[in-house]
Amino acid sequence: WKLFVGALALSVTPWSLGQGVVISQVYGGGGNSGATYTHDFVEIFNAGSQPVSLAGWSIQYTSAAGSSWSVSPLAGMTLQPGQYHLAQQSAGAGGTTPLPAPDSLGSLMLSATAGKVALVQGTAALTGTAPAGPAVLDFVGYGSANHFEGSAPAPALSNTTAALRARAGCQDSGDNLGDFTATAPNPRNS
Repeated sequence: WKLFVGALALSVTPWSLGQGVVISQVYGGGGNSGATYTHDFVEIFNAGSQPVSLAGWSIQYTSAAGSSWSVSPLAGMTLQPGQYHLAQQSAGAGGTTPLPAPDSLGSLMLSATAGKVALVQGTAALTGTAPAGPAVLDFVGYGSANHFEGSAPAPALSNTTAALRARAGCQDSGDNLGDFTATAPNPRNS
């Protein structure tokens, strides 16, 4: 996007104009051996300055080298600025602690170590190993993922670590490696 101020054109991202809903956390170790939490989850965050309706949006997942995407629709709530949305996914046989009350329920089975997660404006399944286009609002490749934003994927995860976006979900440089760290999961809901 370009903003014209007099004769000066400034390039700005949609996020700087208040459209900043991003994936803030990915956890695929839920219910696995050594895990605390019983379920996988994906958390999103409104880092923008305007409320955003999630009606018709989805979280989508495929394996690190996959091209066949699974879809988890989001509840159609309005996400306020600074608010999180917790999308609970599949349960494993282990873990001792349920997630906080989820905002959406899904059945995606995320890998604990490597995979690809997309935030999509729509519920039609993505195709290909590197989907793009205006419907793909945010994308996180982690571990050995063959597609990601920026220079490299977010770090590999484990049964006891999640990928957390820096600055409580606010940092979005467009680089998965720089924006995410692998640390203890910290699920946050609305």
